Amino acid sequence: MNQTVGLLKADGPPAAILVRLAVGAVFLSEGIGKFLYPDEQAAGRFARIGIPAPEFFGGLSAVAETVCGALLLVGLLTRLAALPMLVNMVLALALTKVPILWGGSADKPKADGLWDMAHESRTDWAMLLGLLFLLVVGPGRWSLDALLARRRAAAAHAST
Repeated sequence: MNQTVGLLKADGPPAAILVRLAVGAVFLSEGIGKFLYPDEQAAGRFARIGIPAPEFFGGLSAVAETVCGALLLVGLLTRLAALPMLVNMVLALALTKVPILWGGSADKPKADGLWDMAHESRTDWAMLLGLLFLLVVGPGRWSLDALLARRRAAAAHAST
């Protein structure tokens, strides 16, 4: 019996792997992209949209997206990895998509209004909802979290 609770609980349906793979792959590729193309995707973009200390926060974002994306892909510390990415997505929406409602954002100056914002934020919303799903439902049976939980349970059963 799995006695791990809270953020480390390894539960959820086997199909959760589909959400983990989608969300994890996007974060991993975006994180790597920030390392490969910092002027377009990290520090340079962060400077254009007015984020203070863009070199620091661009690098932090690259590391967080790469590490958390990889953790989500394999289902290790899934709920913990989802937390910083939730913050990431809320900030992305607030800083780059919501301003479109009022006439464009620094990185999308021609986008204006509700429908442009809805179009530009479609991936952000999908990622946010995928992360919330993983946080609530868990990593699923086919995850390293579940494998480790089964091994802990077997070891605990063997020692009794």
